[in-house]
Amino acid sequence: MRCIAESVAPPTSPPTASAPAVQLRGFQIRDIPFVASIVAEALNEHYDTSLYVSLSEAWPDGFLVAGDLLGRPVGFLLGVTQVEGEGRVLMFAVDREHRRAGIGSQLMDAFLQRARDRGLRRATLEVRVGNATAIRFYTRYGFSVIDLLRGYYSDGENGYQMARPLP
Repeated sequence: MRCIAESVAPPTSPPTASAPAVQLRGFQIRDIPFVASIVAEALNEHYDTSLYVSLSEAWPDGFLVAGDLLGRPVGFLLGVTQVEGEGRVLMFAVDREHRRAGIGSQLMDAFLQRARDRGLRRATLEVRVGNATAIRFYTRYGFSVIDLLRGYYSDGENGYQMARPLP
């Protein structure tokens, strides 16, 4: 199944050089409106705000936020540990105006390092089958499709489960 990402042409334009600098940090309660807005726009999902709080408490180092120069979140990666030895990317998105500036790479690099530091041996995630850009991104990070998740998303779209080892 890995061929799905390999059949898609790589991106043609480089990251935006003039993109504002970001600083990675842990999630804070005041981030909720920003994160919820990014989730609604980028992931087309709407969750009760208490979810962000409870998940951040379960593994605080797994909830990374990319803040702009004023500290406002412009991207985030919410990782959880639900299976022994495994870190799961539960939610991951960058605000539309800040995409293709390397923010997603910074978040993923930091998450994978934190997962290794915690002694985790594998990382997993789910992605919409129609999201070729995300599938390419994850494939570049060594993730491979391991399962098709029929009707996985709230709108009925199928998803892929992807995984990679954490050496």
